[in-house]
Amino acid sequence: QVQVVESGGGLVQPGGSLRLSCAASRLTFSAYTMSWYRQAPGKERELVAAITTTGGTNYADSVKGRFTISRDNGKNTVNLQMNSLKPEDTAVYYCNAHRRLSETSLDYWGQGAQVTVSS
Repeated sequence: QVQVVESGGGLVQPGGSLRLSCAASRLTFSAYTMSWYRQAPGKERELVAAITTTGGTNYADSVKGRFTISRDNGKNTVNLQMNSLKPEDTAVYYCNAHRRLSETSLDYWGQGAQVTVSS
């Protein structure tokens, strides 16, 4: 059974930093694009950042220059460094592992980590 587990959420003041980590097991980690999504109350889940199997990255416009995604294929982990946090970054953050196959795709999700930005 594939497992995707997030850690590192919490409460932080505006302007502060947090680092989210995601550990995936029982899959060929290096073959998966890893992404962070978030969902705020009353809003749809949105892509925050993604990192491909070759290390290419993609960010939502709202977090460019503030968030950095990275992966460690040796440890099967992906991290999201979040700096200069704003109240509007408050959401549940989900880690996603995605692999495209010839005629289908595989997607695995973590349980989510709450991030609250408030003074």
